[in-house]
Amino acid sequence: MNYLAIVGTNSKVSTNRMLLQFMKEHFKDEAQLELFEIKDLPAFYEPEDNQVPQQVAELSAKILAADGVIIATPEYDHTITASLKSALEWISYTSQALTDKPVLIVGASHGALGSSRAQAHLRQILDSPELAARLMPSSEFLLGKSQAAFNATGDLIYPDKVTELDEIFREFTLFTDLITKLLSEKAVIRKGKKFAWQTQKA
Repeated sequence: MNYLAIVGTNSKVSTNRMLLQFMKEHFKDEAQLELFEIKDLPAFYEPEDNQVPQQVAELSAKILAADGVIIATPEYDHTITASLKSALEWISYTSQALTDKPVLIVGASHGALGSSRAQAHLRQILDSPELAARLMPSSEFLLGKSQAAFNATGDLIYPDKVTELDEIFREFTLFTDLITKLLSEKAVIRKGKKFAWQTQKA
């Protein structure tokens, strides 16, 4: 599997970035993860000339090429960051590249509860008609007290959280495979479907 892992913050220092970096190394034998930084994306605006900024076009192309997307979100004031919301607005307004794309949400925060409220909000956003991502049900990875969760080499030091992450990642690879097959079969059905007027005899 090839996954695009989106760092959901423009902060230079982030435990969500560290979480994705750990996942990239930890799961390297199972999947390829490419990290994408949204800190270089412009804030969303409606371009007068309908020209999509290069960074946005690059993000869309990477999403379309990936088997699935992993988004790591912190929690600011009970919701996702403004930079992540802006990035999603660009996708919604332009390519709609997340439509039917398998998505896994993970998150880290300095508090004990992890990014639970932000993840719930992000699910609502990704379920909107213009984004319409395929979210793995009954799944959330919440890393609380994240400032103390990694050692000097970037390894996640909470054994229970590593076990939990292993399980949810295996489920996501299976979910990705199932969604890919479902969409492939759906495309075949649509291609072979005939309308009533096409089957009526003269």
